[in-house]
Amino acid sequence: MTDHLETYFTLEKSSQGSYKEKGSKFLAFAFPVKNEDEIRERISELKKKFYDAHHRCYAYILGDNGERYRANDDGEPAHSAGDPILNQLRSSNLTNSLVVVVRYFGGAKLGVSGLINAYKLTTEEALNNNNILSVPITRSYRLHYHYESTNEVMRMVKEFGARILSQQYDKECVIDFSVNIVNALVLEEKINLLKNTGHKLRLEEYQKL
Repeated sequence: MTDHLETYFTLEKSSQGSYKEKGSKFLAFAFPVKNEDEIRERISELKKKFYDAHHRCYAYILGDNGERYRANDDGEPAHSAGDPILNQLRSSNLTNSLVVVVRYFGGAKLGVSGLINAYKLTTEEALNNNNILSVPITRSYRLHYHYESTNEVMRMVKEFGARILSQQYDKECVIDFSVNIVNALVLEEKINLLKNTGHKLRLEEYQKL
């Protein structure tokens, strides 16, 4: 998705764009999104709001490296709607982003090339009406440790600028945290060093919240 291994680019907020051609009206809605559930919710909301529209086409990209994506033509000729939307997301180097384009048919056919152009321009306007954020890529972990290692663990968390997600203290303590991917491998090495000095630690990668 991107050559920026330490960050990814996404949308700051929701935004809109519009385009008219031969009586057809196109309305684009762009959103920052985190997962498929949020995408389904956004699409469902627009389907309810624009229930009388002829098409509600969309594309999205998810993942730090843009590894998950989808384009949907919603009844338009194959590759004439979803792909132009997806290509605009890619040309802006975006991920964790969704664009839905609603079309009201105006009575005159635009042809495949006309549709491609319309969906492209509508999406482009919605993206131009937004701001692009550079977001640090992080890795999340769960660390199990004995209470006597608390000082060392907290010192390490502070040293690597980790963000604590949750903590619990018991006979065995557990801390969930995220850290910038730049520091992730060094942190793993640090934990291995602590193990070698007698600290009982168990680290596992944890699903990012």
